[in-house]
Amino acid sequence: MDMKDSLKGWRRLASALGAVVGLMVLTAIAFAQDNPNPRVLPIHSSPFGNTYGEWSARWWQWLFSVPAATNPVNDSTGAQCAQGQTGKVWFLAGTFVGAVTRTCSVPQGKALFFPIENATFGAAVGDCEPTAPGVRCVEVVLRAAAAASMDSVTLEGSIDGVPLLDLSDYRVQSPVFSVTVPEGNLVGIPSGTYTPMVSDGYWLMLAPLSRGAHDIHFKVVVTGGVFNGSVTEVTYHLNVVN
Repeated sequence: MDMKDSLKGWRRLASALGAVVGLMVLTAIAFAQDNPNPRVLPIHSSPFGNTYGEWSARWWQWLFSVPAATNPVNDSTGAQCAQGQTGKVWFLAGTFVGAVTRTCSVPQGKALFFPIENATFGAAVGDCEPTAPGVRCVEVVLRAAAAASMDSVTLEGSIDGVPLLDLSDYRVQSPVFSVTVPEGNLVGIPSGTYTPMVSDGYWLMLAPLSRGAHDIHFKVVVTGGVFNGSVTEVTYHLNVVN
């Protein structure tokens, strides 16, 4: 083996070792003694270099990038779970209304990030220009609206039948972000890029699950604000595979 081949081999080995070490670190963080939910990464951690708030913006960017016809949030079975998934974090969608049960496979070694309850306000969803002509986009106004929509909620959830505790502690606001939407997008607006957008909500980042079957369940009742009376419930039957 010449020097060039040797270096290539070392890079592959180093990459594999780095991935293993990264997963060990995530698991150690999740199982820290002061963590009330051992499978959930703490709200103030920065898994894979991003805060919870930054991951929430990435989640919205992912959701808006998928056409409505194949968008996971509209999926009633789990058939669209893999749409748009890249990188070391796998996103799970909630639902706009009612209850839904989804069954899907997830590659082993993927962290899972998803909202228990969330909302986004801004240029793409009718709150300010261009989707609300004549209404100027003002960050502080959008943030206040997003916060008000999330202030009155009842949250519950479980992983593999074990109840999740203190879910109200997993609330974050996103930084300002943009979304790029395709033709036939989720909100029925012209394709293109829209900014500013902000989000508020309750989110979980799970350390990678072990191989095999796992169940994730969460339910939300909104008791005030613009979504008052909304009740949503999501169950995921996941199969973690090689």
